[in-house]
Amino acid sequence: MQHHFPDTTLLITHYNRSGSLERLLASFQELHCRFADIVVSDDGSKPEHLEKVIALKQRYPIRVVTTPVNRGLGNNINKGQDAVRSEYTLYVQEDFQPSDIFPEHFQDALSFMREDPKWDIVRFYAYFAYPTLKPFKSGFSEMVYRFWDMNHLKFYYYSDHPHLRRSTFLQKFGRYPEGIKGDLTEYKMAVSFLQKKGKGLFFNDFTKLFFQKNSSDEPSTMARANWKLSENPLVKLSRLAYLRYRWLKNTLDLVFMK
Repeated sequence: MQHHFPDTTLLITHYNRSGSLERLLASFQELHCRFADIVVSDDGSKPEHLEKVIALKQRYPIRVVTTPVNRGLGNNINKGQDAVRSEYTLYVQEDFQPSDIFPEHFQDALSFMREDPKWDIVRFYAYFAYPTLKPFKSGFSEMVYRFWDMNHLKFYYYSDHPHLRRSTFLQKFGRYPEGIKGDLTEYKMAVSFLQKKGKGLFFNDFTKLFFQKNSSDEPSTMARANWKLSENPLVKLSRLAYLRYRWLKNTLDLVFMK
């Protein structure tokens, strides 16, 4: 069955993981997903990877936008989004792969966006569920931000994980900050999203539509601390204190950050 999305561009950010990119493109092709356009935004990959990316143009209908040197996540998303010409953008980093059930649920997400202009984003993947979810329909829920909630995860209403958004995203929420680490880039966009009253939906079975694929040949370029998963009592106590600090800091950022 063919799945044609004529008003949506697939935007893929890439850096030194041409094998992962090829797998992602092949997965969409195997699912018979066709988009208005496919933009691959490369962040100054090594020549051997960039050559492979350019070679993929012979097999897939992609447009590649590049930069001569690595400029970081913010610049990579900004220049990729600038190249999008369609009304909607499906944003996916190169190390993800869609599942067999993705097309039908993506069609639902697109329908929600088309029917109601209040939706700015529909999220398809996360490490954890958003803290407060209000049931919507078709397996999706509305994310509800509550100022008084002490859960620090509420600040990550926006996430760089696979999601659908309007292609006017940068005009409404501002451009991604450049020249800083990827985690901070994501956090600052999350703060901006909340400050500007963004609204979004979250897929309830958030581990079912996309899988994150990391191999020993092309490991993740984002390093995360493993202390967050430790069961040591002292570490757990320290983590609790840290999370309370983060909640306060994030709240102040939301009020005062420009």
